[in-house]
Amino acid sequence: MKNSRDNQLSDRRTAAADAKAALLNAYRAAQVAAEPAKAARQAERASIAAAREERRIERERVKLEEQARAETEAAALQAAAQAAAQAEADAREHAEKARVARVIEDEAARKAARDQRYANRKARQA
Repeated sequence: MKNSRDNQLSDRRTAAADAKAALLNAYRAAQVAAEPAKAARQAERASIAAAREERRIERERVKLEEQARAETEAAALQAAAQAAAQAEADAREHAEKARVARVIEDEAARKAARDQRYANRKARQA
């Protein structure tokens, strides 16, 4: 059956404009209806972002504390290693001095023994 109404261009344009206006009004009504939920979602997102930022700051603080502790520990280990190296160097130096002192004492004892033998020989000859 044929549409009895005569569809002219102006009728179609008017119908299209009315449809667009109805869609726009429906969109605006949906926006107004969703406004409280939108505000709640924004507040929730803001609280989530703040919590995320707090966690990031806490992680960074813990990381810095760990780094400072590691640096302190490394410095203590280095100081202990330096102290051990110094003690070893001192012990070597002390051992070397003791060895030199023993060599000097042995040399002095040999010289005294030689001088005694010489003195004995001179005493026998005289």
